[in-house]
Amino acid sequence: MSPRKPTTNEFCPVFRCVDLIGDRWSLLIVRDAFDGMRRFGDFQRSLGVARNILSDRLKKLVDAGILAMQCASDGTAYQEYVLTSKGESLFPIVVALRQWGEQHLFEPGERHSLLVDNRTGKPVPFMALTAQDGQVLTAVSTRVKKVE
Repeated sequence: MSPRKPTTNEFCPVFRCVDLIGDRWSLLIVRDAFDGMRRFGDFQRSLGVARNILSDRLKKLVDAGILAMQCASDGTAYQEYVLTSKGESLFPIVVALRQWGEQHLFEPGERHSLLVDNRTGKPVPFMALTAQDGQVLTAVSTRVKKVE
């Protein structure tokens, strides 16, 4: 396979993020890592993904510095995948996707998982982007500025 041809989109941070973690399996691996999953077999059972695809996505996430491999915490010969600080900084993205899904992809009263605050046991409040003065930002109240 020949290398991908560069495009003008490569100057866009959204393009670069989607290129790295935008496929279904990579995002679901990150989601499972946030839920405490660490081992290859656990990821495979959770996702039902083919071994070769899982192996490829895990390698890509390790190479990107999102996951790191370490010796198993239980002292066995296994390796574990753990989120790095770069990986942990993806948490707001996973939460935003979860909250959008809760709002738009479930019928009223339909069962689904819910993210709760460990301290209070209450649902995590809906995320909103705010300006420095606290005003909620929307798409029409922002613009993209090219940085050179």
